[in-house]
Amino acid sequence: MARLKVGVIFGGVSEEHPVSVKSAQEVARNLDLDKYEPFYVGITKSGAWKLCDAPGPDWEAGRCRPVVLSPDRSVRGLLVLEQGRYETIGLDLVLPVLHGKLGEDGAMQGLLELSGIPYVGCDVQSSALCMDKSLAYLVARSAGIATPNFWTVMAHENIDPDGLTYPVFVKPARSGSSFGVSKVSGKEELLSAVETARRYDAKVLIEEAVVGSEIGCAILGSELDLFAGEVDHISLSHGFFRIHQEDEPESGSENSTPIVPADIPAESRALVQETAKSVYRALGCTGLSRVDMFLRDDGEVVLNEVNTLPGLTSYSRYPRMMAAAGLPLSEVIDRMVSLALTGKIR
Repeated sequence: MARLKVGVIFGGVSEEHPVSVKSAQEVARNLDLDKYEPFYVGITKSGAWKLCDAPGPDWEAGRCRPVVLSPDRSVRGLLVLEQGRYETIGLDLVLPVLHGKLGEDGAMQGLLELSGIPYVGCDVQSSALCMDKSLAYLVARSAGIATPNFWTVMAHENIDPDGLTYPVFVKPARSGSSFGVSKVSGKEELLSAVETARRYDAKVLIEEAVVGSEIGCAILGSELDLFAGEVDHISLSHGFFRIHQEDEPESGSENSTPIVPADIPAESRALVQETAKSVYRALGCTGLSRVDMFLRDDGEVVLNEVNTLPGLTSYSRYPRMMAAAGLPLSEVIDRMVSLALTGKIR
């Protein structure tokens, strides 16, 4: 049986480039080469596309060739520049292992839609919607899902520090991995925090601090056919969860410990999983997403954010939650591929 030709795209121009490279490395380790013939396409931090041998810390130093994804549906694959001519490599599927801007926000998904190549993960609309936390909150609220109270601050717009109740979190509206996020305990810290967030996005989100446990749930599937991984709990000693910004995240975090399965009552676990599924459906997600939430002491579940292409590194939450539910990453990949090609999990 012929192997499926899979384009694995990683890297990218966002601040999450290094995380994407690590995610792609883990995907490469778990791809069944009896089923798949992978073609690794790295995008440099400056935006150049290169066909390389494998993802890794020094992938650009290896044998690389300039490559582009053809937007022409009659080609459906890669165009590789070779000695002044283009060689065509047909693809059956693309696995975009990209995080953050221009990878997880609908931009890459739009290019893949133009190309006509099936791809793993959320579509253009849900990717863009989930990337913008303020819009995701509005849609979730309309579906009856609790969210923090929040305010948005656009470029060159000012906000009155006296009009807020502290503490609050200030974050870029469209970024990930806690880049640009600040916890603000008093009004004298607010303007500096807004400027920090603006380094990553012109649109800034200010939200109330929710008192409760930080929890998450990995979701795989489409519409009614959803599989929920184990719920996890982020145990914090101080601050907020930001493991992707640690110097050596593989060895853990200085302020947080993920606990899988979460140390919460069974009824709370079930409620978290059902809420995650409701969020996933309300925002139109398909393929995979990690839904991050808060569990209040009174049992209420409050949405935090949705990651439509969550980290897949060795220390990432999504694969750990799936593994705890009995699905190793190799099987998660198989199911994602099946869903992208047939619309169903096999």
